[in-house]
Amino acid sequence: MRADAQRNYARLLDAASAAFLEHGADDVSLEEIARRAGVGIGTLYRHFPTRQALLEAVYRDQVAALEARAQELLKAEPPGDALADWLRALMKFSSTKHSLTSALLASLGQDSDLLSSSSQVIRGAADALLARAQEAGVVRPDADSGDVIRLVHAVNIATQRGPADPGQADRMLTLILDGLRPQAGAGR
Repeated sequence: MRADAQRNYARLLDAASAAFLEHGADDVSLEEIARRAGVGIGTLYRHFPTRQALLEAVYRDQVAALEARAQELLKAEPPGDALADWLRALMKFSSTKHSLTSALLASLGQDSDLLSSSSQVIRGAADALLARAQEAGVVRPDADSGDVIRLVHAVNIATQRGPADPGQADRMLTLILDGLRPQAGAGR
């Protein structure tokens, strides 16, 4: 892709992601996304011939960003902090994923290659961060990444459906992180 086409592609993904988060994947027009990205509708359709193509690209982009964040954290931060920071990124992803996944499931099905491969990428990142934290002794050895991922998704569902409380998701994530710490005297 030419440099200008790459910029337009990235702007469209960013605009779509923001619009889907604000309004839901089904409740925002493609014209609105093009307008937000500062491009014409023809440019949007050149990159994404269908709404489905755009949904899939946004989902792939978000999963890739989550994986890239995990790789950065594995190299840069202490293991416990890295896991906590990545779980916050997963929480943010999960909040946009809800409307995207519903729209994708409607056309792809739960066993699609896109959703399956994305799930593997997310699980791999969680496995690496959790194992590193366990090796450092800052996370209990019986913690399982699949359980942790489900807990983060559960927090998102609970906070989206409950009364508005801006700090609730972070408080609940702190409870999860506290529960992951090794217990004094455990195993005696």
